[in-house]
Amino acid sequence: MSKITQSRRLLFYFTKNNKPFSSIASETPQPEPLISSSSLLNDQPPPSLESPPPPETSSKSWGFLKFGGIAALTGAAATAGYATYAYSLDEVDERTKDLRASANYNIEDDASALEKFQALAYSTAMTVPAKSVELYLDIRRLIEKQVREFTEPSSEKLLPDLHPQEQHVFTLVLDLNETLVYTDWKRERGWRTFKRPGVELFLEHMAQFYEIVVFSDQLSMYVDPIVERLDGKGYIRYRLGRNATKFLDSKHYRDLSKLNRDPSKILYVSGHALESTLQQENCVPVKPWKSEADDTVLLDLMPFLEFVARQRPADIRPVLASYEGRDIAKEFLERSKEHQRRVQETNRRGSLWRR
Repeated sequence: MSKITQSRRLLFYFTKNNKPFSSIASETPQPEPLISSSSLLNDQPPPSLESPPPPETSSKSWGFLKFGGIAALTGAAATAGYATYAYSLDEVDERTKDLRASANYNIEDDASALEKFQALAYSTAMTVPAKSVELYLDIRRLIEKQVREFTEPSSEKLLPDLHPQEQHVFTLVLDLNETLVYTDWKRERGWRTFKRPGVELFLEHMAQFYEIVVFSDQLSMYVDPIVERLDGKGYIRYRLGRNATKFLDSKHYRDLSKLNRDPSKILYVSGHALESTLQQENCVPVKPWKSEADDTVLLDLMPFLEFVARQRPADIRPVLASYEGRDIAKEFLERSKEHQRRVQETNRRGSLWRR
């Protein structure tokens, strides 16, 4: 009876505290799951395979070397540029002779070992600057030769020597385009060249007094066919094209000093005379021809040119200077009329005196 009573008391106690009977067992701590060693290894980052960074001193040395090389090249380029700007090729060649000779420093055989070593070190140290100067001279000489072939006339004497019996003859230099001819282009017919009115008569008459030369700034492949058709009778002795001009300030100029003729006996007739030659004192400016049908410029100029050829002034340049800023043909006609008036007046006075 007592055992039954104790059992009931125990049951009543657990029921009153709302705790199941198995709660005693559940309060026991659960074991943690085991983690394998392989999973622990997989979670770790892989070991680094990169090599250790190079020492800082090597990178600084390489940077200093690059900076030194760039500075040396910049200095050499600046020196070459200044020498090209300030000195001619001959001046640079003369000033650097000692520097280039120092690379070939020789010493006598009986010199001491120290002197031989010093001479070798000096020659080795001067080899690079000397060779650099020689390279600069060679490159500049080649470039100037190429530039000279393009900018300078093809020869120092563009015309052959004048015959001894023609030393007194004046040279009449004629421009081609807008002076003797006019070239025009239109869509329906393309390029066409027109002869200036009176050009055949002008050439025929002037050939009796002058050595006639056509001097154009166009290519010879353009000049030659036009002159051949313009001058079928051969009044023009010589023809010169672009290769005989001097290229200066982006323009081709006619250098009359290269004609191998006495400059005091040269007349240059052109519609753009003052703009196309280096010797403006020899210019005979005329109106540019733009295919006007009523043009008479060449015919009007013939009396002046014939007068000059017959009078043979010692120097044509002062004569042309007296016409500066004026239309030479009209001014010459006015002066001729004035001269005739004075001659007639003088003759009339003389006749009155004789009476």
